[in-house]
Amino acid sequence: MALVKWTPFRDLMTIQDQINRLFEESLHRTDEKGLSVASWQPLVDIYEDGQAIVIKAELPEMDEKDIQVNIEDGTLTIKGERKLEQEEKKENYHRVERFYGSFVRSFDLPTTVDQDGINAAYDKGVLKITMPKKEEVKPKKVAIKVK
Repeated sequence: MALVKWTPFRDLMTIQDQINRLFEESLHRTDEKGLSVASWQPLVDIYEDGQAIVIKAELPEMDEKDIQVNIEDGTLTIKGERKLEQEEKKENYHRVERFYGSFVRSFDLPTTVDQDGINAAYDKGVLKITMPKKEEVKPKKVAIKVK
């Protein structure tokens, strides 16, 4: 039996190659027409001012009916689907880099958000969700009587 020198880095490189291959296969699928279909998530900006927390999500070329905003158990979820428009002209695409398909984004809401006052508006491809903050409970002063 021959002795083989063990090199732990070789094993790590093999594992890294397998993980990279797994991600490549899951992110770059093709549909029946050979177009690249990838899972995607819209980009969001989240900011806070004195009255509310605001989420802005980029959802270009989507209809309002294809977007859902749900609140359940302190989690805000944005779901939707951007569809590839197939025209009758049978365009010959040379490259398709924009993502199409379903997406889901979820955000845990802080306890300071008034869930009943949340509203959403969609304009020019941007979904804006405004989450007002609850009125802060002011500390109550209790007078001490001295006997």
